[in-house]
Amino acid sequence: MTSTVHGFSAEDYRGQIIDFSSFQDKVLLVVNTASNCGFTPQYEGLQKLYQKYQEQGLEVLAFPCNQFKQQEKGSNDEIKEFCDLNFKISFPLFAKIEVNGDNAHPLYQHMKQQAPGLLGSQSIKWNFTKFLVNKQGKVVKRYGSMTRPEAIEADIEKLLAE
Repeated sequence: MTSTVHGFSAEDYRGQIIDFSSFQDKVLLVVNTASNCGFTPQYEGLQKLYQKYQEQGLEVLAFPCNQFKQQEKGSNDEIKEFCDLNFKISFPLFAKIEVNGDNAHPLYQHMKQQAPGLLGSQSIKWNFTKFLVNKQGKVVKRYGSMTRPEAIEADIEKLLAE
């Protein structure tokens, strides 16, 4: 098992494999997303963070997931179209994955171990759970759905400055 997120890869919404070693020396904000959730407007905040900090080394990585009340039913292309139309996202959008259970994506298995939730729980509780990863690929913090992207800005700035 790899010790950093740089040892993983994942399929983007087009079906291309993205090797996470390409994100070395970048700060990552990894988010499980959904198009029909009360937290869906957080896409706007994620895009604002990405626009503000991308040139300094921030990458926002969105992983659509349909495990929470089936709030992400569409195909990968439909999800991308929804995001473009409603939020004009320019950060990477990955193929739909599972974040909990036996079929959880290996990246999520790793991140949940590195940054457990409340009371040590490893499961993702809902859409728009966020993981902040430093330039070395270590998961440094986990944020719940209620944490708005703009509330993470100071933590991102700190990691970018390191």
